[in-house]
Amino acid sequence: MSCWHYYDTPSADGDRVFSVELSRVNFGHGALEEVGMQAQALGLRRAALFTDRRVRKLPAMQRVCAALKQAGVDFGIYDAVAIEPSDLSMLDAAAFVREGRFDGFISVGGGSVMDTCKAASLYASYPAEFLTYVNAPIGMGVAVPGPLRPHIACPTTSGTGSECTGIAICTLHAAGAEGLKTGLVSRLLRPTLALIDPACTYTLPAEVVAASGCDVLCHALESYTARPYNQRQRAEHPELRPMSQGANPYSDLGSLEALRLCGRYLLRAVKSAEDREARDGMMYAATLAGIAFGNAGVHLPHGMAYAVASSVRDYRMPGYGDDPDAEPLVPHGLSVMLSAPAAFRFTAPACAERHLEAAAALGADIRGADAAAAGTVLADQLIELMQAAQLPSGLREIGYRESDIPILCAGAQAQTRLLRNAPRLVDAAALQSVFSDAMRYRTAHS
Repeated sequence: MSCWHYYDTPSADGDRVFSVELSRVNFGHGALEEVGMQAQALGLRRAALFTDRRVRKLPAMQRVCAALKQAGVDFGIYDAVAIEPSDLSMLDAAAFVREGRFDGFISVGGGSVMDTCKAASLYASYPAEFLTYVNAPIGMGVAVPGPLRPHIACPTTSGTGSECTGIAICTLHAAGAEGLKTGLVSRLLRPTLALIDPACTYTLPAEVVAASGCDVLCHALESYTARPYNQRQRAEHPELRPMSQGANPYSDLGSLEALRLCGRYLLRAVKSAEDREARDGMMYAATLAGIAFGNAGVHLPHGMAYAVASSVRDYRMPGYGDDPDAEPLVPHGLSVMLSAPAAFRFTAPACAERHLEAAAALGADIRGADAAAAGTVLADQLIELMQAAQLPSGLREIGYRESDIPILCAGAQAQTRLLRNAPRLVDAAALQSVFSDAMRYRTAHS
């Protein structure tokens, strides 16, 4: 096992055991046609079918509806999912579920659709004020009271990995937490089954493939470089072991292979919708990375990204709708990638070998690079990928200025669940330095 010695020195009160948890996964062309039979097998007679208005018009949704009808499974469609959902949009979805007398769920779409479906299932089953189940310290962090109805997740983008995790992300409007981006986290939110059909990505615009692909890449990078599971304080009971338990030998397998696939296919998938090998490869990378970070967790780039996405003023990424009156939008994958080069420059001293190995998996030449250069080598590789995919090269290009750093730091500091999973201590001074570095990127060659 590569870098096995990363786990050689557990802390005195660290865990000695890591857990492996995942949804059932059916992957391959034609997986969507199985949804009717799978719904029957799970006992679904009337399903809440979640999607958004754009995906509702696409072949993937038509295939799912046809398969459900053929299997005799009744369904009601909720297509009001918001891109980058909020607590309000999730509660609206929960109201739809309560009124519909459904016995299970099917989600067809990207991370926003799957996350909204998870939240709707939770709040319809166990009604409460929204902050009740939101992770602490932003919310109360109350445990999900009991099991949820079956959920079949059908991702249509190659990025979020939400079909494999018990995490649902949203922006808050709740009093005292306005504008903060945060999550609901519970293994009970993990979908029962993921039906992953790579053909769903063939109609995606290049910009969506780029942003979602960056999310895949960062899931894998952050899982691989996370604090080791045996450096996290041992839980009082095995059932209290967190899903974001830290890097472990199992998550390493998926992380490294996902990185190799990203290095081989990400730019190809962005440049041509006809390159089906590349788009298939990125869908598989998303699955592997989703399983990996669902068992290890992510860290600093994601913690920074939530602040970036929630505080943007007027940037809206091309490819995400052409309505001139639409709200500003930094897609999740882009917000993470904009933070990543600076974040990995900061974390590299904690596990330089892992940062170099990750850079090599992405295609970097690491010959002659020593530990001191690890952060620079990985950051340069990420910046070159961003530039080749024609993504913004730093926070300044989406409208942020140095004067915004205190606001960004405050938003990131609230993400303690993520920051604690970083391999280095992330304090206020570190956040200020890393956000400053992320304002504008240059490589060692530019």
